[in-house]
Amino acid sequence: MEVNSLGADPALYGPEAAPPQNDLGKDAFMKLLVNQLKHQDPLAPTDNEAFIAQLAQFSSLEQMQSLNENILGLALLQQSNALMSQLTDSSALIDKSVRYVHPVSGQEQVGVVTSVKIQDGIAVLNIDGEDVPLMNVTEITGGNEGESA
Repeated sequence: MEVNSLGADPALYGPEAAPPQNDLGKDAFMKLLVNQLKHQDPLAPTDNEAFIAQLAQFSSLEQMQSLNENILGLALLQQSNALMSQLTDSSALIDKSVRYVHPVSGQEQVGVVTSVKIQDGIAVLNIDGEDVPLMNVTEITGGNEGESA
């Protein structure tokens, strides 16, 4: 008979559920603090300094969680701004003739940019019917090929 540890038994948690975490969150911390106050010895109550230190730890935990949420939000905003910046900057190439390295053949070619899109987090230009990553453009040769210089 094989004995599984509780953390690895899929019958307890289901095949896709994760075992419970050992980390204490702010809710667990507050419950511990409240239980400590409920069950303290009335003849020897918790020292005020210890109680204040625990409250300070709780406050610090809440502030760190809030800061973490703000940083995550800022990172998402920066990522979104970077994508919009790529799209805006690349749109200036529409109707321009560019020199680029073909993504499949590796050959240098010249063509006219007809549209721009974001695909998998990078700007992709449509040049004469083919999708070419912006990073493959080596030179902007000027206006539309049909224009006279």
